[in-house]
Amino acid sequence: MAFIRKRRQEQQQLYSKERFSLLLLNLEEYYFEQHTANYIFNKDGRERRKIRGSLKICSKSVIFEPDEISHPIIKIPLRDCIKIEAPEDSDTNDFYAGALPGQISILSNQAFLTKEQNVIAPFKMERGKTEYLFQLDVAGKVDDVLHTLHQLYRASHLDKLGDQAAMITAILQSRLARTPFDKNRFQNVSETLHMECKAEMVTPLVTNPGLVCITDANLYFQPLNGYPKPVVQVMLHSVRRIYKRRHGLLPLGLEVFCTENNLCSDIYLKFYNTQDRDNAYFFMATYLENHVTEHTAESYMLQWQRGHISNYQYLLHLNNLADRSCNDLSQYPVFPWIIADYSSSELDLTKPETFRDLSKPVGALNKERLERLLIRYREMPEPKFMYGSHYSSPGYVLFYLVRVAPEYMLCLQNGKFDHPDRMFNSIAETWKNCLDGATDFKELIPEFYENDSSFLLNSLKLDLGKTQGGKIVDNVELPPWASDAEDFLQKSQDALESQYVSEHLHEWIDLVFGYKQKGNEAIAAQNVFHPLTYEGGVDLNSIMDPNERVALLTQILEFGQTPKQLFTIPHPRRIIPKFKSFPRASSHDFSMPESPGEESFEDLTEESITLAWNHMTRLKIDGQHKIHRGAITGIAVPYSSNQSSIFTTSQDSTLKMFSAESKMLQRSISFSNMALSSCLILPGDTTVVCSSWDNNIYFYSIAFARRQDTLMGHDDAVSKICWHNDRLYSASWDSTVKVWQCIPADLLGTKKRFELLAELEHDVSVNTINLNAAYTLLASGTKEGSISIWDVTTASILHQLPCHSGTVSDAAFSPDSRHLLSTGEDGYFKVTDVQTGMIISSMRSEEPQRCFKWDGNTVLSGSQSGELLVWDIVGGKIIERIAGHTGAVTCMWMNERCSSIITGGEDRQIMFWKQQY
Repeated sequence: MAFIRKRRQEQQQLYSKERFSLLLLNLEEYYFEQHTANYIFNKDGRERRKIRGSLKICSKSVIFEPDEISHPIIKIPLRDCIKIEAPEDSDTNDFYAGALPGQISILSNQAFLTKEQNVIAPFKMERGKTEYLFQLDVAGKVDDVLHTLHQLYRASHLDKLGDQAAMITAILQSRLARTPFDKNRFQNVSETLHMECKAEMVTPLVTNPGLVCITDANLYFQPLNGYPKPVVQVMLHSVRRIYKRRHGLLPLGLEVFCTENNLCSDIYLKFYNTQDRDNAYFFMATYLENHVTEHTAESYMLQWQRGHISNYQYLLHLNNLADRSCNDLSQYPVFPWIIADYSSSELDLTKPETFRDLSKPVGALNKERLERLLIRYREMPEPKFMYGSHYSSPGYVLFYLVRVAPEYMLCLQNGKFDHPDRMFNSIAETWKNCLDGATDFKELIPEFYENDSSFLLNSLKLDLGKTQGGKIVDNVELPPWASDAEDFLQKSQDALESQYVSEHLHEWIDLVFGYKQKGNEAIAAQNVFHPLTYEGGVDLNSIMDPNERVALLTQILEFGQTPKQLFTIPHPRRIIPKFKSFPRASSHDFSMPESPGEESFEDLTEESITLAWNHMTRLKIDGQHKIHRGAITGIAVPYSSNQSSIFTTSQDSTLKMFSAESKMLQRSISFSNMALSSCLILPGDTTVVCSSWDNNIYFYSIAFARRQDTLMGHDDAVSKICWHNDRLYSASWDSTVKVWQCIPADLLGTKKRFELLAELEHDVSVNTINLNAAYTLLASGTKEGSISIWDVTTASILHQLPCHSGTVSDAAFSPDSRHLLSTGEDGYFKVTDVQTGMIISSMRSEEPQRCFKWDGNTVLSGSQSGELLVWDIVGGKIIERIAGHTGAVTCMWMNERCSSIITGGEDRQIMFWKQQY
């Protein structure tokens, strides 16, 4: 995880000369400046001694860092100071006799000592009135330093926290305004400056004020204090992703990544107003060369559903999109408890009882505790909440990570570790407390499902104390089924990617990121937390009282925050392939394994289809023929003819039969003087059915070469027809889709009888329809861009969605019927989840796509310009362009094995395509 990797990088400096870090400051404290100085003190009351180091001026304290690591760092809180002065101006104390220029005296009631011998341990406290004398190397700076210290001293002695914060903010903003960005730090003199503003660099628990500068080549951040270095630089050509963030529930954050797939960002900036943040985003996005298109939650959902990313990866992506960041411990990525068995000697991932119920929040897993909480909830005045603590907060994150991030815990808890009995001592005890504890409802963090076990081990040999039972707090105690920390993480990964979790993970997503997060659904799911934890729960900008504002902000940052809501309707389940299981390998390298067992004929068919789609980018024209006088509207091939005969319809009002073998036109049939809109061949290969703009449907006998039947079924043009099991489905511009039952006559050649079974009514003209593979669902697309999904077994509508801003050109279900792909005049492809009706992916092309075929992952489409395009629908990108027709591609036929393709176009041609292996 990014947090541990960053800590590793920092730990390389833990035993270097510089021991100071921003974590020595209080929460919401700023580090302003430093001065090389000596600390002068009386040894044994007689000998004066000097210790070399640096004096750091911070908004709430003065910190002296000795150069020698054997000496402790001294932190003097300004609120505990009695007097700050230059001793040469005072003649009242013998200690200052013979005071030299450049000296500053601080009289304080209390100070803290830390990192003696550079050991990370709880702070030691020096109580009692004590004088601290420092001598600056540059004596001329004393007046300026004293002026700053007196200002901060006055701020720290104000009664109200809001007043303190306001005065410190004023001092900070004044210093930032007087500090210009050093243009000499530009990497190249030819860089063009586009933006400069004030901001803060965010790292866990602390922020560092400074100036942001954006050029056409780089993003620069110049810290006010020059820490950790004078300028932080990020080259724009290396940036892969940028995200707008909310920080403290306000839209002020911007996080920049030079990687594509992890949560380790290169810089996180917090601006002082939203406009500056948005301007920075705009300028950066304008000059990025390798910017990865931002994925939506719905597009990641599609990848996850179809097995392209693991459960672990999907949860990481959702956390990222919901503003969870490793740089913000109040919004650290949240992962679920998965395993419920921490007592067995063997972990059985085939038993449902091994797993936690993912449909319930942690607080609702224990029925008895939940009942007590519900009684309190019912008696509580508005605003009500069920749980008094959150499932993710800085305290909980550091509870798990204290062994690898001890300085963060000391920062959060004012220089102390937690009581030994309350620390992360045992996996089983922590789980039990989450089930039974009156106020413990925490979930897990990503580290539990990764490969770095250091957070479970006390590798730094920290003195974390003894429990009341006399047990020394050391490594985390593991469950009996784990042989060591690495084995625990491996089994946790296996559990996260198990079939049970894959089938139920969407239930937990509904609670944390989805429609059960807030509102009535959250109440019904016993998933209600304090109002301040939710986005929009409070408008800090509307609070004028500075004290109330500071109190609320502190509570927001320390209590924890609910992720941004990503889904507002039920999250669909994952597609679990038959005969396939999820791998035991690392969740980072997720792929679907091959089906076990002997290959059947169906397996071979599936393999050939997969092979065909894998080679769809290698299509080559195998012949082209102009056989109509108008645009081609439909293509049909007999099931048993092996493409020897091709039937096509056209706007020239004719049905034509073309021989692929002799490359000759064999028949031309005209039913009326109006355009034919589509055609199909009935099972048995004896009848072609054509739809017409003259409101009729025509049946043509291939054997007898004549019109066999006419169905006058609509009041306007018939736009599309489908057939299954003696049922005809017809779509029309009269705003209906009609379902007809065909009753064959006893004698061959006599007219069939059609009985109207159902009429699916729409508000506007229907342009296209499609049946799913099981023939239980029908999708209809209208001229106004809406998509309807119907259950044809009950003739009832399941979903009606405003998908497109223009006519829907084509729509088709995926082979597994889980998704519906549609395209329209607006140039968009939209993927709809059939179960929920959620539009889960949206891709825009340069021009409208008129028709397509797809296998659920890859799309072959015919464009307005005549090209064939191959799309990676999961990745959301075009992977191949193939030159084809000279006008729009209007229709497309593909054989069952997806290896043979015929297209028709406005150029009046049909084209045959084959794949080059």
